[in-house]
Amino acid sequence: MQALLDVILPVFLVVGAGYATVRFALFSDQIIDALMKYTQNFAIPALLFKAISGLDLGQSFDPALLLSFYTGSATCFFAGLLAARYVFKRDWEDSVAIGFCCLFANSVMMGLAITERAFGSEALAANYAIVAVHSPFCYGLGITAMEIARAQASGQPARTLPMKVGKAMFSNALVLGILLGFTVNLTGLQLPTVFTDALGMIVSTALPLALFGLGGVLVRYKIKGDAKIVAYVCAVSLMLHPLVVWYMGKVMVLDTGQYRSAVLTAAMAPGVNTYIFASMYGKAQKIAATSVLVATSLSLISVWLWLGWLP
Repeated sequence: MQALLDVILPVFLVVGAGYATVRFALFSDQIIDALMKYTQNFAIPALLFKAISGLDLGQSFDPALLLSFYTGSATCFFAGLLAARYVFKRDWEDSVAIGFCCLFANSVMMGLAITERAFGSEALAANYAIVAVHSPFCYGLGITAMEIARAQASGQPARTLPMKVGKAMFSNALVLGILLGFTVNLTGLQLPTVFTDALGMIVSTALPLALFGLGGVLVRYKIKGDAKIVAYVCAVSLMLHPLVVWYMGKVMVLDTGQYRSAVLTAAMAPGVNTYIFASMYGKAQKIAATSVLVATSLSLISVWLWLGWLP
Protein backbone atom coordinates (compact mmCIF):
# COMPACT_ATOMS: atom_id res chain seq x y z
CA MET A 1 0.00 0.00 0.00
CA GLN A 2 2.88 2.37 0.75
CA ALA A 3 4.18 1.88 -2.82
CA LEU A 4 0.78 2.95 -4.13
CA LEU A 5 0.89 6.14 -2.07
CA ASP A 6 4.56 7.01 -2.59
CA VAL A 7 5.16 5.97 -6.20
CA ILE A 8 2.00 5.61 -8.24
CA LEU A 9 -0.52 7.97 -6.71
CA PRO A 10 1.50 11.20 -7.23
CA VAL A 11 1.75 10.41 -10.95
CA PHE A 12 -1.98 9.84 -11.21
CA LEU A 13 -2.67 13.01 -9.19
CA VAL A 14 -0.86 15.03 -11.87
CA VAL A 15 -2.98 13.29 -14.52
CA GLY A 16 -6.07 13.94 -12.39
CA ALA A 17 -5.19 17.62 -12.06
CA GLY A 18 -5.10 17.92 -15.84
CA TYR A 19 -8.41 16.09 -16.08
CA ALA A 20 -10.04 18.36 -13.48
CA THR A 21 -8.89 21.60 -15.11
CA VAL A 22 -10.64 20.66 -18.36
CA ARG A 23 -13.60 18.92 -16.75
CA PHE A 24 -14.43 22.05 -14.74
CA ALA A 25 -13.63 24.43 -17.64
CA LEU A 26 -10.56 26.01 -16.04
CA PHE A 27 -8.58 25.16 -19.19
CA SER A 28 -10.00 24.88 -22.69
CA ASP A 29 -9.35 22.03 -25.11
CA GLN A 30 -7.27 24.46 -27.17
CA ILE A 31 -4.87 25.01 -24.25
CA ILE A 32 -4.52 21.26 -23.71
CA ASP A 33 -3.95 20.72 -27.44
CA ALA A 34 -1.17 23.34 -27.39
CA LEU A 35 0.31 21.71 -24.28
CA MET A 36 0.26 18.26 -25.87
CA LYS A 37 1.72 19.63 -29.09
CA TYR A 38 4.58 21.14 -27.08
CA THR A 39 5.27 17.93 -25.16
CA GLN A 40 4.78 15.46 -28.01
CA ASN A 41 6.58 17.44 -30.72
CA PHE A 42 9.21 19.29 -28.70
CA ALA A 43 9.77 18.53 -25.00
CA ILE A 44 9.60 14.71 -25.11
CA PRO A 45 11.72 14.49 -28.30
CA ALA A 46 14.22 16.76 -26.48
CA LEU A 47 14.08 14.42 -23.46
CA LEU A 48 14.78 11.39 -25.66
CA PHE A 49 17.53 13.24 -27.55
CA LYS A 50 19.27 14.22 -24.31
CA ALA A 51 18.94 10.77 -22.74
CA ILE A 52 20.12 8.79 -25.79
CA SER A 53 22.95 11.17 -26.68
CA GLY A 54 24.44 10.50 -23.23
CA LEU A 55 23.73 6.76 -22.90
CA ASP A 56 26.46 4.15 -22.76
CA LEU A 57 25.11 2.29 -25.78
CA GLY A 58 27.24 -0.78 -25.22
CA GLN A 59 25.91 -1.24 -21.71
CA SER A 60 22.32 0.01 -22.08
CA PHE A 61 21.37 -1.58 -25.40
CA ASP A 62 21.45 -5.16 -24.24
CA PRO A 63 19.88 -7.43 -26.90
CA ALA A 64 18.43 -9.61 -24.13
CA LEU A 65 16.55 -6.60 -22.71
CA LEU A 66 15.13 -5.55 -26.07
CA LEU A 67 14.25 -9.11 -27.05
CA SER A 68 12.44 -9.62 -23.74
CA PHE A 69 10.38 -6.46 -24.05
CA TYR A 70 9.59 -6.57 -27.76
CA THR A 71 8.69 -10.25 -27.73
CA GLY A 72 5.93 -9.12 -25.37
CA SER A 73 4.98 -6.19 -27.60
CA ALA A 74 4.80 -8.31 -30.76
CA THR A 75 2.87 -11.05 -28.96
CA CYS A 76 0.27 -8.51 -27.84
CA PHE A 77 -0.01 -6.98 -31.30
CA PHE A 78 -0.81 -10.32 -32.89
CA ALA A 79 -3.06 -11.30 -29.98
CA GLY A 80 -5.06 -8.13 -30.61
CA LEU A 81 -4.99 -8.42 -34.39
CA LEU A 82 -6.10 -12.05 -34.58
CA ALA A 83 -8.72 -11.79 -31.83
CA ALA A 84 -10.23 -8.70 -33.46
CA ARG A 85 -10.41 -10.49 -36.80
CA TYR A 86 -11.48 -14.01 -35.85
CA VAL A 87 -13.21 -13.59 -32.46
CA PHE A 88 -14.79 -10.15 -32.76
CA LYS A 89 -15.25 -10.36 -36.56
CA ARG A 90 -13.79 -6.94 -37.44
CA ASP A 91 -12.31 -6.20 -40.86
CA TRP A 92 -8.54 -6.36 -41.27
CA GLU A 93 -7.98 -2.61 -41.03
CA ASP A 94 -9.96 -2.34 -37.79
CA SER A 95 -8.08 -5.39 -36.54
CA VAL A 96 -4.69 -3.75 -37.15
CA ALA A 97 -5.78 -0.64 -35.23
CA ILE A 98 -6.99 -2.82 -32.34
CA GLY A 99 -3.72 -4.75 -32.43
CA PHE A 100 -1.87 -1.43 -32.20
CA CYS A 101 -3.86 -0.59 -29.04
CA CYS A 102 -2.55 -3.81 -27.50
CA LEU A 103 0.99 -3.11 -28.74
CA PHE A 104 1.74 0.49 -27.77
CA ALA A 105 2.34 0.89 -24.02
CA ASN A 106 2.61 4.39 -22.54
CA SER A 107 6.36 4.00 -22.13
CA VAL A 108 7.30 7.67 -21.83
CA MET A 109 4.64 9.66 -19.95
CA MET A 110 3.75 6.91 -17.49
CA GLY A 111 6.61 4.39 -17.80
CA LEU A 112 9.45 6.84 -17.18
CA ALA A 113 7.59 8.71 -14.45
CA ILE A 114 6.63 5.63 -12.42
CA THR A 115 10.00 3.88 -12.82
CA GLU A 116 11.84 7.01 -11.71
CA ARG A 117 9.64 7.42 -8.66
CA ALA A 118 9.93 3.72 -7.78
CA PHE A 119 13.65 3.16 -8.33
CA GLY A 120 15.30 6.55 -8.90
CA SER A 121 16.61 8.35 -11.98
CA GLU A 122 19.66 6.06 -12.12
CA ALA A 123 17.28 3.19 -12.95
CA LEU A 124 16.14 4.78 -16.21
CA ALA A 125 18.96 3.62 -18.51
CA ALA A 126 17.05 0.44 -19.43
CA ASN A 127 13.85 2.47 -19.89
CA TYR A 128 15.59 4.78 -22.34
CA ALA A 129 16.93 1.81 -24.29
CA ILE A 130 13.37 0.46 -24.57
CA VAL A 131 11.94 3.89 -25.45
CA ALA A 132 14.60 4.45 -28.12
CA VAL A 133 13.25 1.47 -30.05
CA HIS A 134 9.61 1.84 -29.02
CA SER A 135 8.24 4.32 -31.58
CA PRO A 136 10.25 2.93 -34.53
CA PHE A 137 9.25 -0.65 -33.68
CA CYS A 138 5.59 -0.01 -32.89
CA TYR A 139 4.89 2.43 -35.69
CA GLY A 140 6.93 0.34 -38.11
CA LEU A 141 4.93 -2.79 -37.27
CA GLY A 142 1.56 -1.02 -37.13
CA ILE A 143 1.98 1.05 -40.30
CA THR A 144 3.36 -1.91 -42.25
CA ALA A 145 0.44 -4.13 -41.21
CA MET A 146 -2.11 -1.39 -41.94
CA GLU A 147 -0.67 -0.60 -45.35
CA ILE A 148 -0.64 -4.29 -46.25
CA ALA A 149 -4.30 -4.56 -45.19
CA ARG A 150 -5.25 -1.46 -47.20
CA ALA A 151 -3.29 -2.60 -50.25
CA GLN A 152 -5.07 -5.96 -50.22
CA ALA A 153 -8.45 -4.26 -49.85
CA SER A 154 -7.82 -1.77 -52.65
CA GLY A 155 -5.59 -3.82 -54.92
CA GLN A 156 -2.72 -1.31 -54.71
CA PRO A 157 0.76 -2.54 -55.65
CA ALA A 158 2.99 -3.63 -52.76
CA ARG A 159 5.97 -1.67 -54.15
CA THR A 160 4.60 1.55 -52.64
CA LEU A 161 4.68 0.11 -49.12
CA PRO A 162 8.30 0.96 -48.11
CA MET A 163 7.88 4.60 -49.16
CA LYS A 164 4.65 4.99 -47.16
CA VAL A 165 6.15 3.38 -44.07
CA GLY A 166 9.33 5.46 -44.33
CA LYS A 167 7.42 8.71 -44.79
CA ALA A 168 5.21 8.04 -41.78
CA MET A 169 8.19 7.05 -39.61
CA PHE A 170 10.41 10.03 -40.43
CA SER A 171 7.62 12.57 -39.95
CA ASN A 172 7.31 11.48 -36.30
CA ALA A 173 9.01 13.94 -33.91
CA LEU A 174 9.79 11.22 -31.36
CA VAL A 175 11.64 9.18 -33.97
CA LEU A 176 13.57 12.25 -35.13
CA GLY A 177 14.60 13.07 -31.54
CA ILE A 178 15.80 9.49 -31.08
CA LEU A 179 17.77 9.51 -34.35
CA LEU A 180 19.44 12.83 -33.50
CA GLY A 181 20.37 11.44 -30.09
CA PHE A 182 22.01 8.42 -31.68
CA THR A 183 23.85 10.68 -34.13
CA VAL A 184 25.37 12.76 -31.33
CA ASN A 185 26.20 9.66 -29.30
CA LEU A 186 27.86 7.73 -32.09
CA THR A 187 29.83 10.68 -33.51
CA GLY A 188 31.03 11.85 -30.09
CA LEU A 189 29.91 15.39 -30.90
CA GLN A 190 30.43 17.75 -27.96
CA LEU A 191 27.48 20.08 -27.53
CA PRO A 192 28.03 23.60 -26.15
CA THR A 193 27.28 23.96 -22.44
CA VAL A 194 24.87 26.82 -23.10
CA PHE A 195 22.88 24.49 -25.37
CA THR A 196 22.82 21.56 -22.95
CA ASP A 197 21.80 23.86 -20.09
CA ALA A 198 18.89 25.22 -22.13
CA LEU A 199 18.01 21.69 -23.22
CA GLY A 200 17.96 20.58 -19.59
CA MET A 201 15.45 23.30 -18.74
CA ILE A 202 13.15 22.13 -21.53
CA VAL A 203 13.56 18.47 -20.58
CA SER A 204 12.60 19.21 -16.98
CA THR A 205 9.14 20.25 -18.21
CA ALA A 206 8.52 17.21 -20.41
CA LEU A 207 7.06 14.57 -18.08
CA PRO A 208 5.04 16.80 -15.70
CA LEU A 209 3.41 18.70 -18.56
CA ALA A 210 2.85 15.51 -20.56
CA LEU A 211 1.09 13.87 -17.61
CA PHE A 212 -0.99 16.98 -16.99
CA GLY A 213 -1.89 17.19 -20.68
CA LEU A 214 -2.76 13.49 -20.75
CA GLY A 215 -5.34 14.13 -18.03
CA GLY A 216 -6.82 16.97 -20.05
CA VAL A 217 -7.06 14.82 -23.16
CA LEU A 218 -8.78 11.98 -21.28
CA VAL A 219 -11.81 14.23 -20.66
CA ARG A 220 -12.68 13.87 -24.35
CA TYR A 221 -12.77 10.10 -24.25
CA LYS A 222 -16.08 8.55 -23.31
CA ILE A 223 -16.96 5.06 -22.19
CA LYS A 224 -18.35 3.88 -25.48
CA GLY A 225 -17.54 1.45 -28.23
CA ASP A 226 -17.52 -2.32 -28.10
CA ALA A 227 -17.20 -3.16 -24.40
CA LYS A 228 -15.95 -6.70 -25.03
CA ILE A 229 -13.14 -5.53 -27.30
CA VAL A 230 -12.17 -2.77 -24.88
CA ALA A 231 -12.05 -5.27 -22.03
CA TYR A 232 -9.89 -7.54 -24.16
CA VAL A 233 -7.49 -4.69 -25.03
CA CYS A 234 -7.20 -3.80 -21.33
CA ALA A 235 -6.49 -7.41 -20.38
CA VAL A 236 -3.82 -7.81 -23.06
CA SER A 237 -2.17 -4.46 -22.28
CA LEU A 238 -2.21 -4.62 -18.50
CA MET A 239 -1.76 -8.37 -17.93
CA LEU A 240 -0.51 -10.30 -20.97
CA HIS A 241 2.19 -7.81 -21.99
CA PRO A 242 3.94 -7.66 -18.59
CA LEU A 243 3.39 -11.40 -18.09
CA VAL A 244 5.23 -12.26 -21.33
CA VAL A 245 8.03 -9.81 -20.45
CA TRP A 246 8.18 -11.27 -16.93
CA TYR A 247 8.74 -14.75 -18.39
CA MET A 248 11.15 -13.58 -21.11
CA GLY A 249 13.18 -11.60 -18.59
CA LYS A 250 13.66 -14.77 -16.55
CA VAL A 251 14.63 -16.77 -19.63
CA MET A 252 17.07 -14.09 -20.85
CA VAL A 253 18.51 -13.66 -17.31
CA LEU A 254 18.11 -9.89 -17.18
CA ASP A 255 19.72 -8.14 -14.25
CA THR A 256 17.42 -6.69 -11.58
CA GLY A 257 17.40 -3.15 -12.97
CA GLN A 258 16.65 -4.24 -16.53
CA TYR A 259 14.00 -6.65 -15.32
CA ARG A 260 12.19 -3.98 -13.32
CA SER A 261 12.26 -1.47 -16.16
CA ALA A 262 11.07 -3.98 -18.76
CA VAL A 263 8.17 -5.37 -16.71
CA LEU A 264 7.00 -1.98 -15.43
CA THR A 265 7.09 -0.45 -18.92
CA ALA A 266 5.16 -3.41 -20.31
CA ALA A 267 2.56 -2.95 -17.55
CA MET A 268 1.64 0.56 -18.71
CA ALA A 269 -1.76 1.26 -20.28
CA PRO A 270 -2.04 2.03 -24.01
CA GLY A 271 -0.71 5.50 -24.78
CA VAL A 272 -2.46 8.37 -26.56
CA ASN A 273 -0.50 7.33 -29.67
CA THR A 274 -2.93 4.44 -30.08
CA TYR A 275 -5.75 6.94 -30.69
CA ILE A 276 -3.49 8.99 -32.96
CA PHE A 277 -2.75 5.85 -35.00
CA ALA A 278 -6.44 4.93 -35.21
CA SER A 279 -7.25 8.50 -36.31
CA MET A 280 -4.54 8.43 -38.98
CA TYR A 281 -6.46 5.67 -40.72
CA GLY A 282 -10.01 6.37 -39.47
CA LYS A 283 -10.28 2.89 -37.99
CA ALA A 284 -11.45 1.72 -34.52
CA GLN A 285 -11.20 5.24 -33.10
CA LYS A 286 -13.89 4.75 -30.44
CA ILE A 287 -12.27 1.52 -29.30
CA ALA A 288 -8.83 3.17 -29.13
CA ALA A 289 -10.14 6.19 -27.20
CA THR A 290 -12.15 4.09 -24.75
CA SER A 291 -9.25 1.68 -24.24
CA VAL A 292 -6.89 4.54 -23.33
CA LEU A 293 -9.37 5.93 -20.80
CA VAL A 294 -10.37 2.62 -19.20
CA ALA A 295 -6.90 1.04 -19.16
CA THR A 296 -5.26 4.18 -17.75
CA SER A 297 -7.81 4.18 -14.91
CA LEU A 298 -7.37 0.45 -14.24
CA SER A 299 -3.58 0.74 -14.32
CA LEU A 300 -3.67 2.61 -11.01
CA ILE A 301 -4.30 -0.80 -9.42
CA SER A 302 -2.62 -3.14 -11.93
CA VAL A 303 0.70 -1.26 -11.90
CA TRP A 304 0.65 -1.32 -8.10
CA LEU A 305 0.26 -5.10 -8.22
CA TRP A 306 3.11 -5.56 -10.72
CA LEU A 307 5.29 -3.22 -8.68
CA GLY A 308 4.62 -5.31 -5.59
CA TRP A 309 5.64 -8.50 -7.40
CA LEU A 310 8.93 -7.13 -8.71
CA PRO A 311 12.21 -8.03 -6.97
